Amino acid sequence: MMRPNTGRVYIQRRRMIAALIAIGVLALIAAVVIGWVARSSTGSGAPRVTATPLSTVDGSPTPTPTPTPTAARQTPSPAPSPSSVSTFDRSAHSIDDPNSIWVVVDKVRPLNPQDFVPELVTVDVPHTYEPRLRPEAAVTYKEMFDAALTEGVHLESNSTYRSFSQQTQNYGDGSDPTTAKPGHSEHQTGLAADIGAANGKCAFEVCYGDTPEGKWLAANAWKYGWLLRYPADKVAVAGFPYEPWHYRYIGKELAAEMHRTGVTTLEEFFGLPPAPDYN
Repeated sequence: MMRPNTGRVYIQRRRMIAALIAIGVLALIAAVVIGWVARSSTGSGAPRVTATPLSTVDGSPTPTPTPTPTAARQTPSPAPSPSSVSTFDRSAHSIDDPNSIWVVVDKVRPLNPQDFVPELVTVDVPHTYEPRLRPEAAVTYKEMFDAALTEGVHLESNSTYRSFSQQTQNYGDGSDPTTAKPGHSEHQTGLAADIGAANGKCAFEVCYGDTPEGKWLAANAWKYGWLLRYPADKVAVAGFPYEPWHYRYIGKELAAEMHRTGVTTLEEFFGLPPAPDYN
């Protein structure tokens, strides 16, 4: 039989143990609540606050709740700007019709018919031989000469339209690589011109490209719808040696588009085969 004092001590110990267990449970609940409140007040991306672990009745530390990883916020990438799309219409004019300002004539693309004769007008510019061009080309030819003069550059028209019969005489035995076969010459279209310097320096010579007149044309002719037709680096494409004096009227719209894109030959711009030699 248990003594009265011993029974009281036993009951007090049990109450103490129960009280400690209750305190431990409350402490655990408080830690969880404090962590949840701290998380709510600082936002999902901020560090969480955890309570210091309390000891349980048997002296072992109270387990601390493991924080749930929070995904880091990512700044959305800016939407890519839409790429510029060219609205240039490459089918606006024919490249086959000899009456078209875009007609492409080279060693593999003769005029059709080969004895084609365009409408021509005389242009009032300084010249060696009377300059005759198609009306649309004549207007900007005059504009270009006048613009050059305002900058102190004195141009002179050396050769413009040449008929089939004239080109036959010029071609001769074909020994001159810069002279096209009759029917294959841009001069016969009424859209081409050989332009020199008023002082005659380097006329029909490669050195013309280094003269003030040659440099001005190379930099500005496109503004008036004219193209340096036979660049030095495109002999295998256009079919003729470098001719810094030979310019071809293609219209201001096409000239501006070729200048913008950096394409320097009509063959490349219109996706045509190279013309290194006659068929």
